Amino acid sequence: MSTKNAKQTVKRKKVTFTCNVAHADEVILMGDFNAWNPKKHPMQHNGNGTWQKSIILKPGKYEYKFMVDGQWAEDTGNNQFCRNCFGTRNNIIEMREA
Repeated sequence: MSTKNAKQTVKRKKVTFTCNVAHADEVILMGDFNAWNPKKHPMQHNGNGTWQKSIILKPGKYEYKFMVDGQWAEDTGNNQFCRNCFGTRNNIIEMREA
């Protein structure tokens, strides 16, 4: 009798991050989902002061921030945060399984 191991597929979800900064030249999404790498997720400007970036995430809890023209900025549209090792705050997003 043979037994097949059922593979469990982790459902990943698309999430769109938004940063409203009218006079920025560059906005980058950085977090533990991209190892805080400033080259991974540059955001796109939509022409009216809003910057957006959509990424696909596995279920889990993630910390993130925006880098706006070389300065760290919190996501003002998300009131979930935690303290980081630098004494400032990171935003938190939690992706749940469907």
